[in-house]
Amino acid sequence: MIPPRILANLSIAIGAVISNKVRSLLTALGIIFGVAAVIAMLAIGNGAQREILDQIKLVGVNNIVIKPIVEQKEEKIEEQTGQKDKKKFSPGLTMRDVSNIKQTIPGIASISPEIILDTYVIRSGLRRSAKLVGVEPVYFTIYNFEMLDGKPFTQEQERLGSPVCVIGSSIKAKFFPTENPIGKTIKVGQHWLTIVGVLKERAVSESSISKLGIRDFNMDVYTPIQSILIRYKNRDKITGEQLRLESMRSRGMVFSNNQNNGEQSEAERKNYHQLDRLVIQVNETSQLTPTAEILSRLLKRRHYEVVDYEIEIPEMLLKQQQRTNDIFNYVLGAIAGISLLVGGIGIMNIMLASVLERIKEIGLRLSIGAKKSDVIQQFLFEAIMISVTGGIIGVILGVTLAYLVSKFAGIPTIISFTSIVLSFGVAATVGLIFGIAPARKAANQDPITSLRYE
Repeated sequence: MIPPRILANLSIAIGAVISNKVRSLLTALGIIFGVAAVIAMLAIGNGAQREILDQIKLVGVNNIVIKPIVEQKEEKIEEQTGQKDKKKFSPGLTMRDVSNIKQTIPGIASISPEIILDTYVIRSGLRRSAKLVGVEPVYFTIYNFEMLDGKPFTQEQERLGSPVCVIGSSIKAKFFPTENPIGKTIKVGQHWLTIVGVLKERAVSESSISKLGIRDFNMDVYTPIQSILIRYKNRDKITGEQLRLESMRSRGMVFSNNQNNGEQSEAERKNYHQLDRLVIQVNETSQLTPTAEILSRLLKRRHYEVVDYEIEIPEMLLKQQQRTNDIFNYVLGAIAGISLLVGGIGIMNIMLASVLERIKEIGLRLSIGAKKSDVIQQFLFEAIMISVTGGIIGVILGVTLAYLVSKFAGIPTIISFTSIVLSFGVAATVGLIFGIAPARKAANQDPITSLRYE
């Protein structure tokens, strides 16, 4: 039960604030913008944190990615003779590299080679372009894929190069909208593959695609890597026809219109790598950098000093991005804190001016029996009411700003209950702290002097 004396002081404070609406609103502006900035800043920070965590799930944890460089234009020139060095031969990124890495480098949890082919899918008169990705079963574990139906292909199917596949959710929606695809066949390129599993839909943002170089997994068809090498394409093998075409090219006897006669495209001819991607997962995050250095030296030796590959550590890139976001959040937090501080100083200044304006009122209250504590409570209540009202308006403004940033700027935002409580609590505390000095000054007024004040 609240004592009647406190309720009376609160009622007087409410009346004083309401009678000066414009002044009270202007006094609260610093609190309003400070609270709004805190909520919007934390919402943007939480959204960035969630996006980075989602991206880490997409690229896997503790992964090192090796990508082939398709074309090398680098060459040396002898200063003395003026003749070019003959370009060294490299076998490219192959399955032999995979075996060598497994046998040589300790601390590797998993290794997943990938071959990616641009192809098409046909079923029941429908045709759509897609990517056929040759992988090993461990691929689905490394990238945290979940199965919607069925199961991944087995190690035995991978070893035998069986004509089986796992399809993405968009492939299922396109070709099997009303039926279960498990056990059915689809034509991928020139071959029919039996579907053994369907992946759950995985949302991939445009920023993730551009920053991390990943694909829309939902439109992929996954098959054992041996099935690709046996049934589709093995760039590690050179046929007699390819040798004949290379010989003709060297003599200038092959022209662009010969591609209709079975000649490979320019891009295909330049890509001599058997693998399109190699993902290596280590046991501990601390092993990422040293393992990448060892991999670089190993591959450089195996590729005869030809650097036709690049090594990336996606998690390190994302953590660097997180550190940048943290610095950004700290700057925003400092700005919001300064705004709250300025708002508190504004409350104190206005309340001090209010004391001077109401000296006669204070003297009258003290002379008819009001205690110093009553005057202190009245002015504290006024300061707290201004800051709390500003906090409420600031919360509404901050939530609105976060929504507008997400909608129009395309930046993900997550508003947490904690940020609202924190900002509102800080606003009330600021009002309490910066209202103490004016309240004490008002309470220390001499009643007789106050009544004579003009």
